[in-house]
Amino acid sequence: MKAFQDYYPENLAHCYGCGRLNAHGHQIKTFWDGEETVTRFTPLPQHTAVPGFTYGGLIASLIDCHSTGTAAAAMYRAESRDMDTLPAFRFVTGSLHVDYLKPTPIASTLEIRGRVKEIKGRKVIVEATVLVDGVATARGEVVAVQMPENFGT
Repeated sequence: MKAFQDYYPENLAHCYGCGRLNAHGHQIKTFWDGEETVTRFTPLPQHTAVPGFTYGGLIASLIDCHSTGTAAAAMYRAESRDMDTLPAFRFVTGSLHVDYLKPTPIASTLEIRGRVKEIKGRKVIVEATVLVDGVATARGEVVAVQMPENFGT
């Protein structure tokens, strides 16, 4: 099964968090799990905030990219389209809010779970939770905005 990010067009697959073509990035992979989406990521030693715990910026980055990927997949699903059909849906972050609930251990695989809260026009609101061994350590909400075709030109 291909991850959402595996469907991103080559010219849009360089993001540090989710771009499969960014050799130095996180290259996260997100999948549907029923009505939720899931990403698993294992922090590396360089992702340390204080010994034993994960840097909060990494947590925000994972919530961000997990949520924009979820937004794209949700739009395809809402339009009953396969993810390899054109025009491609790609989203950027309009707003990112993160609540850190408790320190996130670094020696564990993080599970990020997302749920679409709302689709309205070109915006998708996604709620995401970071879990370690089933315990929530952070929650976030992303307002993802559909990228215009002329983005960056």
